[in-house]
Amino acid sequence: MPPRSSPTARQVRLGTELRKMREASGLPARAAGELLGGNQAQISHIESGRWGVSAERVRRLAAFYSATDAKLIDALCGMAEERAKGWWEEYRGVLPAGFLNIAELEHHARFLRAYQTLTVPGIFQTSDYARTIFAGRIPALPAKELNARIEHRMKRRVIFERTTPPLLEAIIHEAALHVLYGGRGAARDQLRFLLEVSEWPTVTVRVIPFTSEEFFGSAQTMLYAGGVVPQLDTVQLDSAYGSVFLDADAQLARYRSMYDALQRLTLGVHESRDVINRIAKEL
Repeated sequence: MPPRSSPTARQVRLGTELRKMREASGLPARAAGELLGGNQAQISHIESGRWGVSAERVRRLAAFYSATDAKLIDALCGMAEERAKGWWEEYRGVLPAGFLNIAELEHHARFLRAYQTLTVPGIFQTSDYARTIFAGRIPALPAKELNARIEHRMKRRVIFERTTPPLLEAIIHEAALHVLYGGRGAARDQLRFLLEVSEWPTVTVRVIPFTSEEFFGSAQTMLYAGGVVPQLDTVQLDSAYGSVFLDADAQLARYRSMYDALQRLTLGVHESRDVINRIAKEL
């Protein structure tokens, strides 16, 4: 079986967690490879996500590493057993891998926390709003990719159609509500839709007002996705070169603390809705 040329972020994450487990045990990759009847290269491919691994082998490796966290091991076995392809796979080869990985991350998340300073969170954007953002890219995107990006962004909301949707809390700075992406009409429609989603059972929208005197403007926008177990939480950040995914314990702790600090600056749920409604009426 040849190695995968482009493993997904989730496949890489499974390998990363197995590597963390092995390193904690102090065992070399060579010894783990021998356990599976292979060599160091085999373990290297597994730990990079380039080779799949069965649930049975995950348990064998965990026992070999003397790992005792049963919930984490069960969660990793569940990841290893995943075979069905998600709806986002139809965009492979059409959109950058980061788009697919965000959709996959949201699909598997138990809860989501989003923070945005200048735009409405992508999962809640209207098509006109998203089109303006994507169309502003330099150099301009080909029409086919532009339309595919918009379509993909709209489809991400399918997670809220499940029997048990994930809880999502979005913190948005008031500045993002005033930017007229696509003109007054598109911006007004976007704010009205944001009011609509804020009433969905599992969605909470909070606003940091301009009047906040403690806002730390250097805070980076982010998406925090809660895993089946806390060790599998993931932070997604936007960069000039695409999405960045973080999973180190120290990084997760840092962004949890950052989000908690930002949450303390927000208005209440009803006050946040009032601000959004007021700005929408002014457009």
